Amino acid sequence: MSSREREPGGRPPAGMVPLCVPEIRGREWAYVKECLDTGWVSSVGAFVTRFEHAMAEAVGVPYAVATTSGTAALHVSLQVAGVGTDDEVVVSGLTFVAPVNAIRYLGAWPVLTDADPVTWQMDVPQIVRFLEQGCDVVAGRVVNRATGRRVAAVVPVHILGHPVDLDPLVAVCQRLGLPVIEDATESLGAWYRGRPVGSMGRASCLSFNGNKLLTTGGGGMVCSADAAFADQVRYLTTQAKDDPIEYVHNTVGYNYRLTNVQAAIGVAQAEQLADFLATKRRIADRYREALADVPWITLPVEAPWARSAWWLFTVLVGDGAPGTSRDLMAWLNTQGVQSRPFWCPMHRLPPFAGVHVLGTEGVDRLYAQGLSLPCSVGLSEAEQTRVIDAIHGWQVTR
Repeated sequence: MSSREREPGGRPPAGMVPLCVPEIRGREWAYVKECLDTGWVSSVGAFVTRFEHAMAEAVGVPYAVATTSGTAALHVSLQVAGVGTDDEVVVSGLTFVAPVNAIRYLGAWPVLTDADPVTWQMDVPQIVRFLEQGCDVVAGRVVNRATGRRVAAVVPVHILGHPVDLDPLVAVCQRLGLPVIEDATESLGAWYRGRPVGSMGRASCLSFNGNKLLTTGGGGMVCSADAAFADQVRYLTTQAKDDPIEYVHNTVGYNYRLTNVQAAIGVAQAEQLADFLATKRRIADRYREALADVPWITLPVEAPWARSAWWLFTVLVGDGAPGTSRDLMAWLNTQGVQSRPFWCPMHRLPPFAGVHVLGTEGVDRLYAQGLSLPCSVGLSEAEQTRVIDAIHGWQVTR
């Protein structure tokens, strides 16, 4: 399979059961046509505002600012939160690379955390220990004792649709005056102790890439309960223009605004959010029931305090299996089923060599054993049966 066919949100060859592709079945065509008919196709228009309102409501905060991507949302959020050159930001060691890249865009450095062995999310007790025992508070600044750098923020990355255990993390950050920027790009629609994921930090960031629960083809969102924070994000994402008429720019800004055409697709997608989430849950429930008797598979859990959005249904291939997770991926490919491994851990990537790493045992295990299975909203019962049967019939291919 070519690299193009493996792109996030890209469709595999005909006959393959795709991993996770967009579901376009609502008013997307009608709303895009309205943009084309009226000429409102660029970065201003009614659909941008409507989409922002819809996402603010979904996350449970009063403000949202649309951006060109989830990475752009993370970049500008960290900047508004005060992250600067040679600062450090605590972030997951098991994540898509975007939040770690965004930290480096600002000249700051990631502090990489390990993964919890049960939920596979960030190891929150480890972070709390690091902040309380591995850092000093000097003149109101939290300083990493090992590196001498200021710790400027914490980015909990809610991976695969399941939330990080936020309460103890937010509590220590509030005590130390550290902003929390939630990376909710994979977990729109998830809940944590009765609250929407994305509503508990200084801000949260969403992504609408082609493989996300909702898609605009490409796009992102910054959500916040802080009006001043949202205003500054909007200012920076619109080239930091300081005069409504004259082209005056008093600081460096970014061309990070979502187009009205993309937002139109987003509005139509947002209208289907509840249905999409229910479908994802049905898919996850069937996998968990059908694969429960496979002794070498560890199924994902849903913590008692969480309600997952089940973005990507991911399993671990462990002891007693006919081969490794990569062997299973190869086998599924021969059976016409697309799958994918976890992201390469951040501590293994050359751009982040030498950064402060709090732990790698859990991250390395998940990377070695993890495999995501097809779970598109449009996955049919027959397609899911193909996946389940292929797993039960696995033979190692050499």
